[in-house]
Amino acid sequence: MSTPIVQQLEVVIVDLPTIRPHKLAMHTMKGQTLVLLKLHCSDGLVGIGEATTIGGLSYGAESPESIKTNLESWFAPLIVGQDATNINRLIMRINQHIRGNTFAKSAVETALLDAQGKRLNISVADLLGGRVRDGLECAWTLASGDTGRDIDEAEQMLAMRRHRHFKLKIGANDPYVDIAHVSAIKRALGDRASVRVDVNQAWSEAVAIRASRLLADGGVELIEQPLHRSDRLGMSRLNAKSPIPLMADEAIESVADSFALAQMAAAPIFALKIAKTGGPKSVLKTAAIAEAAGIGLYGGTMLEGTVGTIASAHAFSTLESLEWHTELFGPLLLTEDVVIEQPQYRDFQLMLPGGAGLGIQLDDDKLAFFSRK
Repeated sequence: MSTPIVQQLEVVIVDLPTIRPHKLAMHTMKGQTLVLLKLHCSDGLVGIGEATTIGGLSYGAESPESIKTNLESWFAPLIVGQDATNINRLIMRINQHIRGNTFAKSAVETALLDAQGKRLNISVADLLGGRVRDGLECAWTLASGDTGRDIDEAEQMLAMRRHRHFKLKIGANDPYVDIAHVSAIKRALGDRASVRVDVNQAWSEAVAIRASRLLADGGVELIEQPLHRSDRLGMSRLNAKSPIPLMADEAIESVADSFALAQMAAAPIFALKIAKTGGPKSVLKTAAIAEAAGIGLYGGTMLEGTVGTIASAHAFSTLESLEWHTELFGPLLLTEDVVIEQPQYRDFQLMLPGGAGLGIQLDDDKLAFFSRK
């Protein structure tokens, strides 16, 4: 019986509508664009993967258009004709020839894992060592910018038992206006919910020192990436002064970044994102560094659709400790998706699907309808 080989990379850009605008410090999303990959193998199996960015190039160095071009022009020649079952060798081959491009790498690694799971009739989580939980508690981002509207939205989520951890995107306004907004929401929710903030690199160190104290007084439990990703020393100094923990997010653009941040004691919490490290297997390397350094873990998102979200969930489900939970709510922002069965959220958790590989299937009709022509 011959070894299955990779035959083709089929790449599609998909533009999907969202339930509302999603405001970040650097961009306001009014829709979401996914890059979906179908990796065709000679044994007839098709692995699926996803690469999704936030706001084109406003967040990072890869855009949907560049991801598609690079997958077709640079990745495909490296892996077409290669053994589809040896994922380590294929990823090593890609890394030897392609620098960066972790979003595109994540799509490929995810698709290879999905195909291999289908081949062996086991889940991606099983390929990664086995899940230790079947559901992942999931935070929700309140991003309207309107205090009353955000409180109403949080109350609705609590009543539905869908979310009890809430993140506020701040940094675009005057810091003290933002702090008043966040504190009012925490007062309204009380002990029924936790509140975190994501500054998306918008503050200076001086502002962050004062703001961290005010946010602690307001009951906020963590601050995500208050300083620019390159300011590791500033994060380390702020970490020593802040009364509430900092979480590194944009500062982690590779596994090497996570090691440097751990060395410098820049943050006691790391946000894990498969797109930032190159895939579900790769993100577990950052998790291992954090665990060895006593750093807490948080399962982050790039607001992926269902494919990227479930791929992340498979990886995060294998972690022994995930004390800060996850924010894998990307599919809930979409009014349309391109999968046959929607992911299940209940009892404040995202539930992992059963079945082989990722355990999800694309809806080819919807994929064709929403694909960028």
